[in-house]
Amino acid sequence: MRVEPLTCSIGAELIGVKLADAVHDAALFDEIKKELIRHRVLFLRDQDFTRAEHVAFARRFGELEDHPVVGSDPEHPGLVRIYKSPDSPPDRYENAWHTDATWRERPPYGCVLRCVECPPVGGDTMWANMVLAYEQLPDHVKTQIEDLRARHSIESTFGAAMPIEKRLALKAQYPDAEHPVVRTHPDTGEKVLFVNGFTTHFTNFHTPDRIRYGQDANPGGALLLSYLISQAYIPEHQVRWRWKKNSVAIWDNRSTQHYAVMDYPPCVRQMERAGIVGEKVF
Repeated sequence: MRVEPLTCSIGAELIGVKLADAVHDAALFDEIKKELIRHRVLFLRDQDFTRAEHVAFARRFGELEDHPVVGSDPEHPGLVRIYKSPDSPPDRYENAWHTDATWRERPPYGCVLRCVECPPVGGDTMWANMVLAYEQLPDHVKTQIEDLRARHSIESTFGAAMPIEKRLALKAQYPDAEHPVVRTHPDTGEKVLFVNGFTTHFTNFHTPDRIRYGQDANPGGALLLSYLISQAYIPEHQVRWRWKKNSVAIWDNRSTQHYAVMDYPPCVRQMERAGIVGEKVF
């Protein structure tokens, strides 16, 4: 297995390895997992495996989860089908910087995404290193946010365009989760800036050391949150991957954000993703 970094800050391509082999080869899987922690997102070409092998490889990291809105393959629970066609309505979720499912109390550990079919050009995906995003914040901002917590919502994102009854039922099933703004990576101990497109507001911003008057609360908190979310937009934090059929990306959802570029309609783009259950954020 050869490892070729794609940028100075995030991402590497694995060459000379078949992920299907790692289903039964513990040593190979351990090497892949080590490189994932190191580079945060791994890329591979020419991975012509079955859906069963896709699911089996992802399960080496942990149990898989379904998505309450996006459909899964009926024969392979946990394998979410992200299928776009010229007839698909415009999507408003993938083409925003986000960390998957932070509206869960236990957001995903990571994901294994395979391209089944893609446009001849366009439809790239970008990832951002949110450990680096935190490290490069000004010191006074790090001090300001060290104890902040924030809410993450499926209702205000996936639920927003639903009829009100369906939206409220979705919120009842998945109440807004609250997470620290700066989380700790459970494997490395690194600090991670942990706000994204699912984050709606801070829950403990309105304190005497931050607020002179009650009028300060909303603009002060909202502007700070907007600034923090924008740190994923910085190109020096990013890597961009051009898809081909049977290309695969594996990412650490705990330390990254990603953005699926939708510059390809009217075309077919079919992706299959196995999301791995994560741990409670701390």
